[in-house]
Amino acid sequence: MSVFSHFRGCLRDYGGIMSALGSDSWWKKTLYITGGALLAAAAYLLHELLAIRKEQELDSKDAIILHQFSRPKNGVPSLSPFCLKIETYLRMMDLPYQNYFDGKLSPQGKMPWIEYNHEQASGSEFIVDFLEEKLGVNLNNNLTPQERAVSRAITKMVEEHLYWTIAYCQWVDNLEETQKLLAMSGPLSDTLKWLLSRLNGSMVRREMYGHGIGRFSKEEVYALMEKDLRTLATLLGDKKYFMGSKISTLDATVFGHLAQAMWTLPGTRPEQLIKGELINLAMFCDRMRRRFWPEWFVEVEDLYYDGDSECSSSGGGVSPTGLFSRTDTLDDSDASIHSAGHTQARAHSPDSDQSLFDSDVGTGSDNDVQLKDEQIPDLEV
Repeated sequence: MSVFSHFRGCLRDYGGIMSALGSDSWWKKTLYITGGALLAAAAYLLHELLAIRKEQELDSKDAIILHQFSRPKNGVPSLSPFCLKIETYLRMMDLPYQNYFDGKLSPQGKMPWIEYNHEQASGSEFIVDFLEEKLGVNLNNNLTPQERAVSRAITKMVEEHLYWTIAYCQWVDNLEETQKLLAMSGPLSDTLKWLLSRLNGSMVRREMYGHGIGRFSKEEVYALMEKDLRTLATLLGDKKYFMGSKISTLDATVFGHLAQAMWTLPGTRPEQLIKGELINLAMFCDRMRRRFWPEWFVEVEDLYYDGDSECSSSGGGVSPTGLFSRTDTLDDSDASIHSAGHTQARAHSPDSDQSLFDSDVGTGSDNDVQLKDEQIPDLEV
């Protein structure tokens, strides 16, 4: 993405605001113009920091290249529910992939996006469709038509409704705390984090308003969030996964969103609900974390809410570099989620800002192996 693209994006963000200032006094217009210039400068500086590393030509032949945002500071793999969804999905399918935390958006302006055999796919739903077509994999093979329909309906509730309420909690109501999680270094890091978080918060507000959910009060937004969380808790019940013992794409979707409330929003209403009254959602999140993110460590106390927000900050973390293989975490009887008809891609991880998920687990097309019972710590408060 060029410097001019960054400038165009910033100016586009402020275009709608400026058009609504016709009757405002000159000093208000000056403030908005100054703010736009500052944000444009921030985008330029961020671009320059990202460009310090020499650009490398990516060869995606038989290799899945996953472009996503940088790892946040608190150990959670991503502050984006969609990035976390896709990376978790790749691990569930046991597909080798190479992470690129380059901040580069797809041609459609999306994040995450992937490259494979010199083809691109962006948007989490289209990424899954693309991989199913190109690699012959399918995480939902054993679902009935009715279960697939239910899964899609829940997915749309989570991605088109719950997503906005979580984004509001992250980037509007708790902007200062979210800002601290941004991973950025250098002499201007604090300034860049401040400007970037405000820009993102402004975009979330505007997009929420366009969606319609942003036209409600804070109390109403949280009321909608609570209804969605209670619906998910009821649907999950006492099952291990949302479709019972059959793990599916839906689990990656819900995990990507609930993990934001579970581990990035200490002391907030969604965290209190998930770790308290709706404890089955917390147990689901921890089950997914331990099965597919064994290098992501948290304290046992971090799995429930006791009224002390300090206990809600996650411990441990996920390294952005190195190799990871699920073969080190599974017994022979604990078969992986199988895939069929694809070539195991091997890719190198030459730079410190890239990581590789690699595995030697065999592939198939079953996905009907009963998942081994996992011991869950006593989470009752």
